[in-house]
Amino acid sequence: VKGAVMKLENPPAVLLKDFVVNEYQILQARYNGADLVLLIVAILPLEKLKYLINVSRSLGMEPLVEVAQEAEVKTALEAGAKFIGINNRDLKTFKVDMSRTDRLIQSIPKSVTVAALSGIKTRSDSEHYVSVGCKAILVGTTLMKAKDPKAKAAELIAGEEKKGE
Repeated sequence: VKGAVMKLENPPAVLLKDFVVNEYQILQARYNGADLVLLIVAILPLEKLKYLINVSRSLGMEPLVEVAQEAEVKTALEAGAKFIGINNRDLKTFKVDMSRTDRLIQSIPKSVTVAALSGIKTRSDSEHYVSVGCKAILVGTTLMKAKDPKAKAAELIAGEEKKGE
């Protein structure tokens, strides 16, 4: 993956989007070219989260720390997260609540970079999250379902919305 994206004029970061629970996964991710790893607060006790954040940073990666509830935001901040992703998808029901980011971002200091995760389908979704303070978005399903993923990515970033996608 890293080799393919490095050929692009403006390459995106390569994320290990997995249930990271140990140091070995982070080492493996870095060895294979990942720029960052996903650490999910819901599955990591505070001390383990702190440890994995430090392991990531020792390898030159700032981890994306995923939260979905107010208590998880507090845990992420206590652990020292500098890049927090707010997941709009409930991992138990898989329902998407696009207003979750709007609510949770209010309790995150401006010094922390925030990304909106899940459910982003249109340019107006992207613009909305920028307007509430997000500096990044994570898009997966929308790109995987798009007839032309490259065009869809361009649309989400700066292009015109196309009907039917």
